[in-house]
Amino acid sequence: MFLSELTRRDLLKTFAFGAATFSASSLKTQSTLADFVSQKDKTVGELHDGSNANPVKLLAEGQIVRPQLSLPKISETDVLVVGGGPAGCCAAIAAARLGLKTTLVERYGHFGGLATGGLVVHILGHWTREGDKKVQVTQGLGEEMMKRLEGLPNGIVNREFGRNPTLDAETYKYLLVEMITEANVEVFLHSWAIDAIVDDAPDSTTGNPVVRGAVIQTKLGPQAILAKQTIDTTGDGDVFVPAGATHTQRLYNIGLPYRIGNLDRAKPQEGQKPPRHLGDVTPVPGVRWVNMTGPSLDGVDVKTLSKLELSHRKQIWKQIQEVRNTPGYEEVFLMETAPQIGVRITRVIEGEETLTLENAKAGKKYDDCVGIGGAWHGDHLGWQIPYRSLVPRNVENIITAGRSLSAEPLMSDVVRVIPNCWVSGHAAGVAAALAAKEGVIARNVSIPDVQKALLDQKAYLG
Repeated sequence: MFLSELTRRDLLKTFAFGAATFSASSLKTQSTLADFVSQKDKTVGELHDGSNANPVKLLAEGQIVRPQLSLPKISETDVLVVGGGPAGCCAAIAAARLGLKTTLVERYGHFGGLATGGLVVHILGHWTREGDKKVQVTQGLGEEMMKRLEGLPNGIVNREFGRNPTLDAETYKYLLVEMITEANVEVFLHSWAIDAIVDDAPDSTTGNPVVRGAVIQTKLGPQAILAKQTIDTTGDGDVFVPAGATHTQRLYNIGLPYRIGNLDRAKPQEGQKPPRHLGDVTPVPGVRWVNMTGPSLDGVDVKTLSKLELSHRKQIWKQIQEVRNTPGYEEVFLMETAPQIGVRITRVIEGEETLTLENAKAGKKYDDCVGIGGAWHGDHLGWQIPYRSLVPRNVENIITAGRSLSAEPLMSDVVRVIPNCWVSGHAAGVAAALAAKEGVIARNVSIPDVQKALLDQKAYLG
């Protein structure tokens, strides 16, 4: 039945059924549903006269000044993870599974970062070659996620030994909700980290500033979260930069992936060359995802990002019309453009150890190894991730993981891919949890204890 054919009674039944699926307490009478303006049980709301406002001031000299402001504390926790992408989710789950109160902050309304919101759904970087055989070096939480995706409808495809699978973004969003809630992680979505909270006094042994949490921006204004240990997995250093960590800022390609549908209805003409921009397979029949490289620009500059969003969407629309104008592909359509632009690399810490391509190729060993990184196509040796590459050189009690760990530019294309983010995030979560439990600064956490806990959580250390 089409909407235009529904009678008033049919429509009311439909609304009533939909309301019942939420909860019994949300069910209203048909008369209430029929006439929204007649609802008499709605509260008036709380009046705010604006006297508590403390806006930014424009001074006569033209300076724009933010007044001093006492911030409300929204939470106090053992481990604070800022950024709910692949690295951040693994960090939060790992820390919580060690029994620590863990809080996860994410700017969007979902988890997964670029793997979901960015539609970067191809999983590559978890295989290496040892002699004449391939080895999967992404174990622990990353492997658990892939296994659980196998058990969900349309969760993952091409999950065979030695292959690089592709996951479904919506299914992965759901799975992350399951795993994060199972671990009892405290969650704040729709919240941007805008500043670090740093102790008045520096650390007594190193003289470095000590991070005690972060300030997040919400619809209620800025709010504070205090933490014994903080993990910055924003990908852009949204916490370690204002904390004063030494870092480099890099330019890198920024794209905008998208998905297309009805490929199962395409009828290529005999002898005809298929159109470009058909992308790669996804777990959903007839749906493919199309990646985009994009220009190498500044991924934290708002003017740059705004211009790219506009130009990329025009480019995508043009590409889709080219496909649809190809005989046999008229029914192909644009399903979705990524809601999160594809920033690959921006700010990278200067750690106590920096990963280099030369050392990775040479198979350099580290006493503080907390994970093994893989290759895009499993065509070279794995490379060890030292814990010191996750810790800023000049700030205490903050750890990073994912694309912002300490690595030279030539390592960018491997540290940033999803499996290696899973691995470094897992390590960061375990280290932060143990440092909080032991009452030591993150730099001084017991490496043997971290390694043992990672192995207990089925991580692979070689």
